[in-house]
Amino acid sequence: MERTNKRLRLCAVLLVLNIGFIWGNSLLPGELSGAFSGWVRDLLAGFFPDRPEEPDAGHGLLRKLAHFTEFACLGALLTWLFAMVQKSKALALLCGFLVASADETIQRFVPERGPSFRDVLIDTAGVTAGILLLLAGCAIMKYWRTQRSEKMDRDAAGGDNGHECSSLRQKKRRTHGFHR
Repeated sequence: MERTNKRLRLCAVLLVLNIGFIWGNSLLPGELSGAFSGWVRDLLAGFFPDRPEEPDAGHGLLRKLAHFTEFACLGALLTWLFAMVQKSKALALLCGFLVASADETIQRFVPERGPSFRDVLIDTAGVTAGILLLLAGCAIMKYWRTQRSEKMDRDAAGGDNGHECSSLRQKKRRTHGFHR
């Protein structure tokens, strides 16, 4: 019980920080937001020296990718939270859409910024990707743990890859009168 409460608190804190980051960026005036995006673009340019010479090359793409990424994190966190409280994954998608809509509404009141329905769609796609990535990661982990557990069971039974177990089942059938 205590372990679950700690996870809930951690998830809630990460969720608040994520939404605060998203909405905090939306509160930045257009000039400041553009300058920050330019700084990130220049930072990334060091990793990709063969970039185009245009000063604004990839600026819009970088901003959309940033939106997608921060909302993918939101989708994963919402899915984690709702899984812990046994709520539907569809609720995570709806909440992500509402956060994206509020994000664009905030930008309506910020100088040199404006709302965009296309950004809401990009953000919602990010939420969806975060949900799917978390669910896929959990499925892979569950599969891996099951395989590991089965291997440990086989090793404990003598490492015969299940052959001994099937022969034991046949012996049990014969001793209980279940001959084939």
